[in-house]
Amino acid sequence: MSDHRAKSDRIAGLRPRYRKDLAGGTDRFFAPRRTTCPWCGSERLAARLHTTDLLQHKPGRFTLDRCADCGHVFQNPRLTDEGLEFYYRDFYDGLGEQRMSGTFGGRTAMYRSRAEAMLPHDPAPKTWLDVGTGHGHFCAAARTVLPATSFDGLDFTDGVELAAREGRVAHAWRGAFPDLAPELAARYDVVSMFHYLEHSTDPDRELRAAHEAVRPGGHLVVEVPDPRSRYARLLGRWWLPWLQPQHLHLVPAANLRRRLTERGFTVVAEQHAEAHDPVDLLAAVWLALDRAAPREDAPWLPEPPGALRRGLRAAILLAGVPALASAALLDRFAVRPLAHRLGLCNAYRLVARRE
Repeated sequence: MSDHRAKSDRIAGLRPRYRKDLAGGTDRFFAPRRTTCPWCGSERLAARLHTTDLLQHKPGRFTLDRCADCGHVFQNPRLTDEGLEFYYRDFYDGLGEQRMSGTFGGRTAMYRSRAEAMLPHDPAPKTWLDVGTGHGHFCAAARTVLPATSFDGLDFTDGVELAAREGRVAHAWRGAFPDLAPELAARYDVVSMFHYLEHSTDPDRELRAAHEAVRPGGHLVVEVPDPRSRYARLLGRWWLPWLQPQHLHLVPAANLRRRLTERGFTVVAEQHAEAHDPVDLLAAVWLALDRAAPREDAPWLPEPPGALRRGLRAAILLAGVPALASAALLDRFAVRPLAHRLGLCNAYRLVARRE
């Protein structure tokens, strides 16, 4: 059986469950709207972005609000646990597992850079916990930088168990970090959260868990999207780090620095250029093309697209190849060297020592 036929059959098998999930609409996937900022409690909120699911194209509309007092950006109304399950399903695992494994598995240079960020502060940590590790690709690459370090991974999906089976992590912790933190108390020299905190329903609770898991004198490394990036304004809904509906909180660097200090950490390094991932223009062009083209088959669609729609999609994406290539070149060779100076960095990284 061809891979295409096997995928089509798999999608067809999943369609009845999605049809049942969507029979009553998407309202039940959302909690009541907040009237105060979850970071500082201010009531001065304004809509920052209205958008849809631009990656999976699952139904639903999403709003990000921004706090006028502290600048915190958050999904409002937020997804419920049921909504999170629905929108995460087949994104990192299931149908999306192979695609995401390929995407994350090919970024060795970026993973090495993240590990190297720790060298000035602890050149030989004995134990390192990577929270939100996914399939463990960071841990596998980081081991080439820190060969004497034992890397464990933590995630709430079954990807972390795959990482253990593949030998990318020494030990797999599956579950919610705050729930597991008492068992991990003062166990690690380093805890890392690379593009994890923005997915959390309660970032402050995650920081408290990190303080519990890091030994005194150890370090926490956090890397998150930067909502103050000029790209966030210039590209609007096509800026990939908005990533709705998965990203629930986008925290400005000043907010996170203050909160880490309040939680018993001392920030010893802040990096912007080093955390920047030069894909903004490429991703924006791809998202726009993918939005303009007819949908490819997915189990949340009522029925699979016919041959005409499949052909039209292929034609639109093929016509967009020059734009994609130009965007990729601009990202890497024109924008990247100037990204920090121009305020275009799409992420930042903090290294904090637990006192």
